[in-house]
Amino acid sequence: MAVVHEREPVTEILRTMAVDDDVCGELVRAARAHSPEVARLTEAESRSHVRAMIRAAGEWFATFDGVEQQDFTAALLLGADRAGQGVAMTAVLRGVQAGLARALEITVERCRAAGVPDGTLLSVVLRLNEYGNAIERHVINGYRAAERATPHESAEVRTNVLRRLLVGGVVPSPLERAGAGMRPGGGPHHCVVADAGNPAAVRLLTDRLSGLGAVSGLIEGRLAGLCRRMPGIGETRAALVVVSPAAPLEEIRPLYRLCVRAVDIGVRQGRQGLYELTDFAAEIALADQPLLGAHLSAHLLGALDESDAFHRQLAVTALTFLDNGRRLDQSATALFTHPNTVRYRLGRLQQITGHPLTDLASGPLAEPLSTLHWWWALTTWLRQDPEPL
Repeated sequence: MAVVHEREPVTEILRTMAVDDDVCGELVRAARAHSPEVARLTEAESRSHVRAMIRAAGEWFATFDGVEQQDFTAALLLGADRAGQGVAMTAVLRGVQAGLARALEITVERCRAAGVPDGTLLSVVLRLNEYGNAIERHVINGYRAAERATPHESAEVRTNVLRRLLVGGVVPSPLERAGAGMRPGGGPHHCVVADAGNPAAVRLLTDRLSGLGAVSGLIEGRLAGLCRRMPGIGETRAALVVVSPAAPLEEIRPLYRLCVRAVDIGVRQGRQGLYELTDFAAEIALADQPLLGAHLSAHLLGALDESDAFHRQLAVTALTFLDNGRRLDQSATALFTHPNTVRYRLGRLQQITGHPLTDLASGPLAEPLSTLHWWWALTTWLRQDPEPL
């Protein structure tokens, strides 16, 4: 058992290999060279599986637990993915075996270069062969499980796992996450939430997110998902989509709730397209203080009458003015009117309310805070339903 005493260099070698793009490229090329069916798939997809399995080997070698106690999520997911892509089982195994053989060769080369004794090296080879056999078994299990699952069952599994990750319940195990199509590892994920009001847009967005390796489903009446890479505008053009910053899975639930709040706000405003969660930071924060917003509205806009159409026009003009960086020309374009008309309405608003909007720097607060107060007051006031005539 000399390997137990000298496991550190071997473990470090495996961990280094897992993050070495050249090594991962060699293993992928070996698999593609021995399996034409695998060669027809994208190289990037194969790299993600290879990297995850080498990383898992390093973790196993560091603990020396029995093989069956290890996390083989990456192998299960590889088998399930290849079954879904229609690659024959024999072709999958040819690629896996070629990749494992090349990984063993590189490991031996690096161990010898690091001065690992021959006796220890023999034990390393035996243990890695044991690990490779377990990889093959789990690839087969993942492949067969995917073959047995119907599309409807797969969607139910994904939705169940997502609901437990995003809403609440027992946290899914790595095996359950793999069954839902999630890549192995607990790295950071972006939470994606979209308005599901347009079924055609939802189907299109679901397809595009799947192309990014995202796992998505309908949660609480909205399309929600998790992905490792930030979606681009091309994937989200057809719907309102809010994406959170990347975070570990254990921190994803509060981000999901904030994304839901942002989507609800965006729907009320008629927005479409891709937004980052932080784009809604001020609106979400202010929405959490409705009483304070009502008092601020009463303080700045108490002289306005909700039932007066002209007064509402003044408030809309002022809000548009703030939304356009206090630019008269841009505000006029947004309102389909002349800059002089915007200037007149802002003057009338000041006359009625007694508070200046255009000369914010003259107030008791710094300009950014004064602008924020006006924006909050106007937004709150305009959300009120006018009294029926």
